[in-house]
Amino acid sequence: MSHDLKQGFQSLVSAKLATSIIGAATLPLVVRVLGPGKYGDYAFLMSTFSLLMLVVTPAVTEGVQKFVAEDRDRPDWRAHVFGFYLQLALVLAAVGSLALAAVTWAGVVEHYLGSRFTIFFYVLSTHVVFTQLKVLTRHTMLGLGLERYSEGFLVLLKVISRGVGLALAFVGFGVVGFLAADALAAVVFVAAGWLVLRGHISLSESLRTRPDVPVRELLSFNGLNVVTILLMMSLLHVDVMMVRLLEGDASAGYYKAALVIAGYVLLVSRSLQSLMLHSASRLWSQGRTDRIESLASRLTRYVFLVTALFAVGIFVLADRALPLYFGPAFTASVRPLAVLLPGVVGFALARPIYGINKGSGRLGPLVYALAATAVINVVANAALIPRYGLTGAAVATSLSYGLMFAFQSGCARYLGYSPLEDLRPLRLVATVAPTLAVLVVVEGAIVSDYLALAVVPPLGFALFVALALLTGALDRTEFDQAVRILPAPIHRHVPRIGVD
Repeated sequence: MSHDLKQGFQSLVSAKLATSIIGAATLPLVVRVLGPGKYGDYAFLMSTFSLLMLVVTPAVTEGVQKFVAEDRDRPDWRAHVFGFYLQLALVLAAVGSLALAAVTWAGVVEHYLGSRFTIFFYVLSTHVVFTQLKVLTRHTMLGLGLERYSEGFLVLLKVISRGVGLALAFVGFGVVGFLAADALAAVVFVAAGWLVLRGHISLSESLRTRPDVPVRELLSFNGLNVVTILLMMSLLHVDVMMVRLLEGDASAGYYKAALVIAGYVLLVSRSLQSLMLHSASRLWSQGRTDRIESLASRLTRYVFLVTALFAVGIFVLADRALPLYFGPAFTASVRPLAVLLPGVVGFALARPIYGINKGSGRLGPLVYALAATAVINVVANAALIPRYGLTGAAVATSLSYGLMFAFQSGCARYLGYSPLEDLRPLRLVATVAPTLAVLVVVEGAIVSDYLALAVVPPLGFALFVALALLTGALDRTEFDQAVRILPAPIHRHVPRIGVD
């Protein structure tokens, strides 16, 4: 990686790690304060809101990130790009907010979900505007290479949303308290973000003038980008919504818990997807397909190693960790989590490739690939949930996630590069399979839950790294380079074993 990529990756991963730790530390409190039923309602609301926002946010997020990163021979190019997307963002947010409020006022929400959901959706209608401005601000900072600020503010947002949400829920506001805390956190994020942006672009120029941008080019990208994000996000939320509608609120809570734990496997790949959008855009514009292939193939191998390590650890410890973490009732989440993990590894592999593919600006192949995956996901969930419940939902989602990797790899080849050239599949299998076998044996021999949780993770990490180096799945110099770009609190405690 270049110096800029390393710094950007460090910022993104550090923030993901911090927000994951905050989320992991506070999630048991959220579940216990709300209870399985209300937590299921909250999970359903967040999934529904995320899908509703797909008609509002995608037209501004990745578009502003891509175009504000480019150098063009136009005066105040970045200010005009930001001004264009700000105007578009406000119009779409106003329409979305009013539409959601109108649907709620007309009684649609009460008819299908019950009267208690009415107030939830009124609060969400105001949240539309705050969320829109938050994502616009963040993606503008990402495009300008200000990851250290944008991701640092995400950590602040997480602290506010969870801290204030827990306080409000504890004193009796329940789900509404968490929704209000999310809105407050978004407002703080926007205020802090604009203070940073004013030092890098002329906000007065953005607000005063009619943006001087190639409107047709930007809108063309935006239109297809809306479709790709809609399809991508359907993979993340349709299963939760279908479980809630077909199996009830408690089942949705149990299934959401499995998804939350499985989502920790995606920490690195989510960061890389965000980073590769604007970084790969520059490489595509320079015609450096060879550099893209080299970068993509190495990232695919690295992501597999990291996510497989996480997935093995979660699989081995799930039946002990989930009841301790969420409460005894969440034993029901263990089997769906185990079924989800193979697909989540595939999804993790797909995300950086997806970011690189999108950076090319040729979104047609991505639309077809994502549409096929999304249709399979809906059909499989509809077929399997009524018969097999949470396990059926996990099978459907895991299958769809795996297909995501296959289809995105196919798109990459169509665009002119291969993300699999340096995969080393046999060496990867020779690293993962023995680690899994040893950890299953060790975990089975330990009676105490807490002792297993203390022993298995460090043993698994040491064994996995040793096997990766021994088999050649990871070179020694690659290990040292990977260690250097980890967040400082981590890499200081990992010894360097390679040769500079």
